[in-house]
Amino acid sequence: MAAGAPLALLLALFLPRLWVLGLAWILFVFLLIAADLVLGARRKGLALALDLPGAVGLDDRAEAVFRPSFRGRAPASLELALQVDPLLTATPARQVFSDTARVTLVPHRRGEAGLPMAWLRWRGPLGLTWRQQAFGPGPQIKIFPGTRAVTDFAMRLFSRHAPPGQRVQQQIGDSAEFHALKEFGAGGSLRSIAWRQSARHVRLLARESHAETNHHVVLALDTGRLMCAPMEGLPKLDHALHAALLLAYVALRGGDRVGLFAFDAEPVLSSGALVGPSAFPTLQRLAASLEYSTEETNFTLGLARLGGELKRRSLVVVFTDFADTTGAELMLENVGRLMARHLVLFVALRDAELEALAEAAPRRSDDVSRAVVAGAMLQERELVMEKLRHLGVQIIEASARELGPALIDRYDALKRRDAL
Repeated sequence: MAAGAPLALLLALFLPRLWVLGLAWILFVFLLIAADLVLGARRKGLALALDLPGAVGLDDRAEAVFRPSFRGRAPASLELALQVDPLLTATPARQVFSDTARVTLVPHRRGEAGLPMAWLRWRGPLGLTWRQQAFGPGPQIKIFPGTRAVTDFAMRLFSRHAPPGQRVQQQIGDSAEFHALKEFGAGGSLRSIAWRQSARHVRLLARESHAETNHHVVLALDTGRLMCAPMEGLPKLDHALHAALLLAYVALRGGDRVGLFAFDAEPVLSSGALVGPSAFPTLQRLAASLEYSTEETNFTLGLARLGGELKRRSLVVVFTDFADTTGAELMLENVGRLMARHLVLFVALRDAELEALAEAAPRRSDDVSRAVVAGAMLQERELVMEKLRHLGVQIIEASARELGPALIDRYDALKRRDAL
């Protein structure tokens, strides 16, 4: 319509009697717009199919595939725009395509996320009009804590002692479940010597036993306020979940039963005992559903409920954090009650930032204050750990990177000693 303005101006100056041609031009443009609307693809005939995986790990990425279909005439190209959940990054979030649109989704934090809204728009065949259609909300995608790293590390652990080309059939341990006799060697335990068999064969023979299976392992996760504080780029809860899933994968593969329990101001999750490698995806889904909480942790209600649910002796792995000795008193009391019947493994993340503040060379008066406060907090933390040791609690205190391997090593040592 703007292209006809110079012509209309010339007509008005030199041929004013033909002014009606300007009006005809405007009507002609409106007719073209109407024709573009009539000939273009309609919104009523549009359907959008979305292929989105149900789950993705924090160390992985997913692909969302959009396949629009039209009933009747289809446009030559379409434009897609997405509203993305804060837990995800979509690349590209806006694109022009003809048949299929592919979007790469990169997760940033654990939880449930999705694509709240998607918009499609297209132009008519003459390019004078466009139509737009909104879709949403889309299906949810569960974001797990680092699943690929969990399974890779666990598989390396299983194959560490396996001879080349063979599969490990049984775990050897120090339990009472007899497996075979072997020749006694240097460094062996004298208690394992089979004296009668040695006398019969006129050489020292030792008993070799299986590591027993079908133990109960309960992963008790504190999801309260302190566990949601950030550490090394992720909340402490996510680091704990990564280590817990690693232990769950190893324990399920080893023939033990694993349960997941979570609590903050009150119990929020209890899966019961699950068995077999096929139960691991269920634990992943439950772990992904845990929310970040701002509530103070109620150890009395949470651990008391857990103790009431356990019907047989179990290894209870408690993932938690505490700020001072006063706040830890109720935790110590309730952990002591669990110790009366169960074996408790207390897992805490080492606070490298707090240690750095305590050990930093002071340059200003503020640095001295920070160092004194950090040192006092570390002393209180060590005091709580010492009280837990007096109760007989097994303790693991490691950095976020070392937590998973340290937990597996301790579990393996307990199982070989038949302490479960």
